[in-house]
This record gives sequence, C-alpha cells and structure tokens, in this order.
Amino acid sequence: MIHENRITVSVIIPTYNRASLLKRSIDSVLSQTFGDFEVIIVDDGSTDDTEEVVCGVRDPRIKYIKYNENRGATAARNVGIRAARGEFIAFQDSDDEWLPEKLEKQMNVFKKAARDVGVVYVGFWKLKNGRKIYIPAKAVKKRQGAIYEELIKRNFVSTQTILVRSECFAKTGLFDEKLSRLQDWDIVLRLSRYYKFCFIEEPLVLQHYTPGSISDNSGALMESIELIIDKNREYFYKHKKILSRHYFRMGSELCSDGRIKDGRSYLIKSIRHNILNIPALLFFTLSGAGFGKNNFKRLDELITYLTN
Repeated sequence: MIHENRITVSVIIPTYNRASLLKRSIDSVLSQTFGDFEVIIVDDGSTDDTEEVVCGVRDPRIKYIKYNENRGATAARNVGIRAARGEFIAFQDSDDEWLPEKLEKQMNVFKKAARDVGVVYVGFWKLKNGRKIYIPAKAVKKRQGAIYEELIKRNFVSTQTILVRSECFAKTGLFDEKLSRLQDWDIVLRLSRYYKFCFIEEPLVLQHYTPGSISDNSGALMESIELIIDKNREYFYKHKKILSRHYFRMGSELCSDGRIKDGRSYLIKSIRHNILNIPALLFFTLSGAGFGKNNFKRLDELITYLTN
C-alpha cells in the first residue's frame, strides 16, 4: 500500500503491560540523531497504565494504536507494518534500548548500498542476570551479504537490530503469527532468501532480559523450532549436522527445564541425524542417570559458552 506523506523510517514498538519499562524504550528512539521517522506504538490489549505512559510523551512523531484483545507481539508488529508510511521499517521492543546513533549509521549504510541489500542490522548487547554478552558471537563467520546458510545454523539477528526496506515485505510476507517464539529468526531467514544483508560491527542496541517473558516458555520454543524446521526442511534434510544441532538445543532446553522424558526424545533425534554430536550424547547419557535440572542448566551454559 502506498501512503501519502511518505517519511523515511517507521519505527514499530509492540507492547503489552510494560508501562514501567516502555518510556525508556520510547525515549531511546526519540533520542536518535536521525530524526526523519514516525513511531508506531501498538498496544496489544494492555490492562496497565500503558496508554497514560504513551499519552504523557509529547512528540508529534508518535502514533498510538490500541486494541482490546491480546494477540501477541507478532500480530502487533504486523499491525504496525500495515500502518507504516516509511520507506524503511525498524522494530523496537518495549523493554529494550537503542543507542543514539543507531538509525543514522544504518541509513548511512543504505545510502551507499546496492538495491539487492534489503536489511542493515547492528550488533547488540544481551543483558541478563548481571551478564553482558555481545551478539553476533565469534562463532558466526559470515555476517553480511547472502547469509541464509549462516542464519540457518543459528539466529544472530534480533528484531530490534534491523532496518528493512519496506518493499521487502511484499515479497517475503509479514511476521508469521503462528510462531509464539523465534519470530525474529523466521523473518530474517525469509528476508535472507531474497536479499543481502549489511552489518554494522558495533553494539547499538541493549536487549534487556525481562522475567516472565515469552522467552521463558520452553513449550513455545519447541513448537516454534519445529515450524521453522518444517518451513526450511529442504535445506535441513540436506544438512543433517545442522538439524542435529537444533534438535540438541531442544533436548537440552527441555532437560534444563526439568522435562527429562521430553528432552530425551529430542536428544535421540539429534543423535540419529549425527551420531557424532558429542553434546547430545553427553546429555542423553546424563539424562538417564538422575542428573538434576539445575545441573543440566549449568552444563548447557558451559556448552553454549564453549561453542560460541
């Protein structure tokens, strides 16, 4: 859809009952050194003081969309995309922060980029329990250009870090509302099938961990990974080691959540696709030896640290 009064960037912020955190997120967008943007805040049925927080921010670039039924952040992002007037679209989460030069640096890259570049993304700090982790990790070898085959191994592009040509969504489609987790991985995989990515090697986003978020839901993770595997089955079944790695992730997550029986079923799948997957063999052996979930959590954190 072509909108009148075209602007350069539409920033979409989905939110649900984050009144205490939302203003920090909004302020980080309004503080950008690049100013030609609109901010579309999509209130996904909040029952707290979200509306009062938004109304208290006096800036003509803000557009507030509210509906009563909670439909999830994925649906909210799609509402924002449909309402966007920008040539480019960016996403922010209601509990995270952008550093001031994020948009300006991304736009400077786009000004010089070829037309086949659809996305410019930045590095970010993941902040959780006093720890600060830079992403993309060192294990990510190919960070720009045609990166589908790198992204299929692991996701290292978070939604808050991307700036996308709005026209790209006409080809790839919007966010998949069937996914309750990993929507960012799914959308960048689809974008990377058609477009090249440019990367800014600088942490310009702070991603804060918020307890009780959907990222704590292991059941949602399993369903979402299964859907993404199904969507990309042609590639996965040609690259069994990568598929094995994802099944191990599912098994380790479940064991760390105390769901040992379910975890073992995914560990078996992992081993079937790669008999030499040492972490999967280790977890499977320990899962039959009364290894507690807290021990699994510590072991999983160690393996993640060593492999990244």
